[in-house]
Amino acid sequence: MKVHFFDAINVVLPQERIYSRLGFVKGKTRVAEVQKARIEQDIIRALELINLQGAAVRCPILEKTDSLFKIPGGLKFSSKSLLQMLQGCEEVIFMAATAGKEIVNAIAAGSAAADMTGAVVFDAVASEMTDAGLEWIMEYYSYELRRENKFLTKRRFSSGYGDFSLENQKNIGDILQLEKIGVRVTPYFLLEPEKSVTAVAGITPI
Repeated sequence: MKVHFFDAINVVLPQERIYSRLGFVKGKTRVAEVQKARIEQDIIRALELINLQGAAVRCPILEKTDSLFKIPGGLKFSSKSLLQMLQGCEEVIFMAATAGKEIVNAIAAGSAAADMTGAVVFDAVASEMTDAGLEWIMEYYSYELRRENKFLTKRRFSSGYGDFSLENQKNIGDILQLEKIGVRVTPYFLLEPEKSVTAVAGITPI
């Protein structure tokens, strides 16, 4: 199982989602020009600090029940909710994306300096860009799989969601060799830098 590393992921700025995360409702929330100018400036500053990277690997499913699946290496993953998504799937893709350390350090520095507006905008941009990184990886594999007459599930599942225990983060981190993109799994199964995320999607024949 060869890990594919993405050293520089380029995505379209998810501006609408960033504003939504900041609490603005399109067509309803009125934003003063001065406030909008400050937000736009902070978005640009945040983008300069983000180094969007990722990793992904395809794994065959060796055995599957309604609540557990096994992959090479003797690893098992348990989750009824995840297995519902994987119905009909013969493979899985483990993936990860990270916005990098610099933006996380800037968020912390902004909070410490009482620049809460800047910190909140930085946080929103980093979160949405990381999610966009995962979507980019899924689109990359979707394109590759079409040539094999296979497709990727539209949904993805992350550790800590539903009954897919956060402890799975450790094995996923090992599979993806996350240290190569500057990410580590803490003893509490959280990812550092904070704006990093892992996920699982399924592959099924057409």
